[in-house]
Order: sequence, then structure tokens, then C-alpha cells
Amino acid sequence: MLDLTYTAPKPKVISGATGDWELVIGMEIHAQVASNSKLFSGASTEFGAEPNSNVSFVDAAMPGMLPVINEYCVEQAVRTGLGINAEINLFSAFDRKNYFYPDLPQGYQISQLYHPIVGEGEVLVDMEPGVGRLVRIERIHLEQDAGKSVHDMDPNMSFVDLNRTGVALMEIVSRPDIRGPEEAAAYVTKLRQILRYLGTCDGNMQNGNMRADVNVSVCRPGDYEKFAETMDFSVLGTRCEIKNMNSMRFMQLAIDYEAKRQIAILEDGGSIDQETRLYDADKNETRSMRSKEEAHDYRYFPCPDLLPLEIEQDWVDDIKAGLPELPDAKRARFMADFGLSEYDASVLTASVENADFFEKVADGNDGKLAANWVINELFGRLKKDDKDISTCPVTPDQLGGIIKLITKGDISGKIAKDLFEIVYTEGGDPAQIVEDRGMKQVTDTGAIETAVDEIMAANPAQVAKAKENPKLAGWFVGQVMKATGGKANPKAVNEIIAAKLAG
Repeated sequence: MLDLTYTAPKPKVISGATGDWELVIGMEIHAQVASNSKLFSGASTEFGAEPNSNVSFVDAAMPGMLPVINEYCVEQAVRTGLGINAEINLFSAFDRKNYFYPDLPQGYQISQLYHPIVGEGEVLVDMEPGVGRLVRIERIHLEQDAGKSVHDMDPNMSFVDLNRTGVALMEIVSRPDIRGPEEAAAYVTKLRQILRYLGTCDGNMQNGNMRADVNVSVCRPGDYEKFAETMDFSVLGTRCEIKNMNSMRFMQLAIDYEAKRQIAILEDGGSIDQETRLYDADKNETRSMRSKEEAHDYRYFPCPDLLPLEIEQDWVDDIKAGLPELPDAKRARFMADFGLSEYDASVLTASVENADFFEKVADGNDGKLAANWVINELFGRLKKDDKDISTCPVTPDQLGGIIKLITKGDISGKIAKDLFEIVYTEGGDPAQIVEDRGMKQVTDTGAIETAVDEIMAANPAQVAKAKENPKLAGWFVGQVMKATGGKANPKAVNEIIAAKLAG
């Protein structure tokens, strides 16, 4: 965790006809485990395969087929728990969650209700520099995913694709600590960042590899504080769950709509029905999907096909010892080692790939200068070209080479930008390009002084004005840079002009 002082953001307040209301949000994140095979079978988890091509006899629930636990998926869940400072339960067990749907061949889902593999943890969510929310994690449990029903291929029939059936999911359940739409999106963003650093989930929301169920309720100002003291959930109001959100923008819109919907009902004297709802992005509204089930509705019972899962502390310790440097620790190190601002360090550590690229550029260079070039020049150009660091045409060595040329005084900042454009579009060694194309900046003060004298001699009236108003000296700087093709050392030019105007 960062060694910084954080201020908690204020809860989102919505004004109603009868007074103010506050939002209370808890989230259940379903994160697909990064594994080549499924939780209880050896079938592939490849995305985009032909429908029903990644289905084993176990996935299809053929008679007599028994599940076998995938040890790597268990390891990934433990790694995730350690990454959020959570308790790892050395004893856990699987249960059957019974419900019937066409894309669930078994008629039940194997999950963990009573004994999850990961207990309580926490995630520090950064809202802005110096402002953060600590979101408590209640639990993480392993479960198998269902298949996919397809309704838009035929007007009279629905189809079922079982490729996702049995894929390992980590369900990450938060406490109701999130207080607004922006915080909800920031929480998912931070959690996704941690999972990617850990390598336990690719966080691809578009493919459905990470999706969120958002529980929303509203209460009066002060009620949340009462809940914190008593842990009486009834104080927070009845919650509604918005299912399967896989877009940060739509998540915020859905939360905002749902909160206002509940407020309107309560202020009209009605009551909120606990239910599961879906968000319609075209209409920007949530609509009822089904009444919200409780645990007893699913008739949970211990899975008779799987023994309880018992793991050893030494194994957990070995996993912990192999954890990578996580985002908060890396950000704090960048700030300490390179003297970066919290904002710049946050940008550079947004992904493992960005952070690794920056560190290679900064190796042997000034950290602040390297950060400035990576964030402003490189990231700016990549964004313009709709690229990311994985498709970047400039290598860390090339960008680091440009920065070294600036530091040595071989090129000016302006020349460096021209050089960056050449390297970005054509490639090549920066030092060799400078040599071959005559881009090296003029540092010979004699040559610069000659250019200054010639320009001053040709513009006596401008000299007189600049002597009266030193701010006009910039005109001479521009003329000298123009005369030297932008190659003159700007610092030397300014010093020589200032000296002559003062003489």
C-alpha cells in the first residue's frame, strides 16, 4: 500500500423532492481465471473457437463423468487473494448451486458458498491524487461458468454454445463500501489492474472475461454511518442487482439511473422490491429480469463428486514469494526513485507493459525527463494512432537513445521531436540518424555569436527596443534559431543575446 495520506471521497448525494439521498454500492466481480484449461476438465478455454468445439464429456454433463479439480486454477485464486492482502483459507469446499437453464447442462453450478478459498481482503481505490477509498473484500470463491444462449441467429429458435461451460471464474465479492458511480468504475479499474499485474485474469471485459454484478441501494445521509456501527443491513435500504455489466461507462449510467429510480419510488410512498435487473444501453434504463434469489432458493449442498480442498501453508508461502511488484508498490517506488509526481507515476504504472517500457527508457537517463517523453510524446502519439505499447514502433532503447542525445547536448528539444518522428515512422538508431542527417545542434559559441551579430547588425531598431524592454529579446532568439536551421543550442543563444543587449 502507498505510504501516502489519503482523504476519502465524499459519497454521491442525489437531491430528491423530500431531501437528499446517498448511494450504497456493493459489487460481485466475475473474473475468468487465466488458465488454458477449465476448472474441472481439460477442455480448452480459447476465446472465439467454433461453437461447442471446446466441450469435454464433463462439461456436457455426460452420465458417469466426474469433475477433477484444476490445481493451476486453485493457484491463481490463491495468488489473487495474496495480491489483495486477503486471508487464504487452507480448507475450502465446493457446493452445488441448483438452477435450470438451457446453457447449464448439469442443472447445477459447482461453486463455493460455505467455505470459499479466499477470505477477507482489501483494495485501495485511487480516485485522484491524494483521494482514495478502501474497499473491503468479503471473499473470493471459485466456480464454473455457464454456457451462452444465442437468440439472434434464427427468428424461431435459440441456440446454445457450451464453450464457456466449466471455465473457471473467481467471484470477488466486495462489502457495500462504494458510494457512487465514479467510485464503482474506479474500483473495477483498480481490481482489473491488480489482476493483470498478477497474471490471474486478462481483464478483457469486451470478451466477457471480467464482468460485474452491481448491487445498488439508497439511504438518507447519516444512515451509512449507523450501518457501520451496527452492521444492520436494513438501514441501507433494499438493494437491486444490475447483472453482467462489462463497460465502465454503462456501469456508471446504470447506477445513476437505478439510484434515481429507487428514490422516485420511495418518495412516492412505495417500496423497493429486491430483484435482479438488466441495463438497456439504448434506452439508458434498467429493467426487471427476475426476483432476487436467496441462497436457499438454490438448494445449495456440498458437491458429492469433489472432496474438500486442503492446501498447505508452505505452498501458499511459495506463491507469495513469487508475487510480482504490484501497482501501488511500483507507483511508490517510481515516485521515490525517479522523483515523479503521483499523477505521472500512476500513468506509467497503469499497466505492467507501460511500467516495464518506462523503466527501460529511464535506465541510465534522468527519470523525470524519461517520464515526460514516455507520457507526452510517446503515449500521445500512440493514442493518436490508436495503438498501445504492444504495437509501439519505437523501442525503449531508441527512445532512451534520444533522451541521451538531449542530455549530452547533442540535440535540442526541438530537434529531438523531429528525431522522434523519424524514428517512429522509419526506425533506426537515433545517434546514427543525427550523424547522417546533420541534425547535431550547434554548440560552438563562436558560430552562434557570429549569427547573433549578423542579425543585430541588420536590425538596429529592434536592438534598441529590446534594450528598453528585455522581454523582446525572444525575437532575436527566434531569428538565430531560424538562421541556424534550429540547430543552435537554445541556452547558449539566450545567454549570448542577453549579454550583448546588456552591453
